[in-house]
Amino acid sequence: MARRALPGFGLSLGITLTYLSLLVVIPLSTVFLKTTELTFGEFWSTITSDRALASLGLSLGASLIAASINVVMGVLVAWVLVRYDFPGRRIIDGLVDLPFALPTAVAGIALTATWAPNGFLGKHLHSIGIDGAYSRVGVIIALTFIGLPFVVRTVQPVLEALDPRVEEVAATLGANRWQTFWRVILPSLRPAIVTGFALAFARALGEYGSVVFMSGNMPMKTEITPFLIMSKLEQFDYAGATALALVMLVASFAILIAINGLTWRSARRTAPSVRKRPDRSEVAPAPVPAATLARKDGSR
Repeated sequence: MARRALPGFGLSLGITLTYLSLLVVIPLSTVFLKTTELTFGEFWSTITSDRALASLGLSLGASLIAASINVVMGVLVAWVLVRYDFPGRRIIDGLVDLPFALPTAVAGIALTATWAPNGFLGKHLHSIGIDGAYSRVGVIIALTFIGLPFVVRTVQPVLEALDPRVEEVAATLGANRWQTFWRVILPSLRPAIVTGFALAFARALGEYGSVVFMSGNMPMKTEITPFLIMSKLEQFDYAGATALALVMLVASFAILIAINGLTWRSARRTAPSVRKRPDRSEVAPAPVPAATLARKDGSR
């Protein structure tokens, strides 16, 4: 019987389930319990009101756009950090993790000061009729900022593990750079890209601190669902707030389940088949044809 590093499957599983229940299952289950205070009609009218639908559409749409942008730019950033050596590479690598450590309120203030109509970058957009802050564009900018590290840190280890000899073989077979990336590198990166997209999307869907400063919080225009939930809590409408929270919870869970399923299927398709190599002592030597022996005897 093989020895295991952690003794006792039952004990380890029990601790795992208890820990997850205390931190995840029990707190989230209170959302369902609080929502039961509403009748189905009240619940439906709360989540289908014009203000709620507008906030849900903005939250889902902006999160999807931001995660899609981060997929493209995150793969590019990870490629540069892995494949090129240049001065300041470690500084740029550290800057990628800055949105992880930076408080969201600080990020919101910094982004607003940069993209406001009188900001360093916002004034150039404002001159052509685009508002970088206090608009839906500002929501996308904020969600893109906080979601970039998830894609980069998911794709980067996979790029580092790729064997460069595979690309050399593709080049010797006549593939150009685009064909090598599209047919050789991208299939290996696809599971990591999908995972990074899921993490960035889920993070953007629940973002509050930075978006509050960048959006302007105008109902029916730039109001996100987390801010609407906070507004209902300030009005002591706890049942209405939990109703919207339940919709966000179910939507996030369903999207993560679907994306994880796609990642699992993609990993199964791209994973190479592992075959056991026979031991040299177990491999019998190939029989020598009789004609070869006859030629050898004749040559002697």
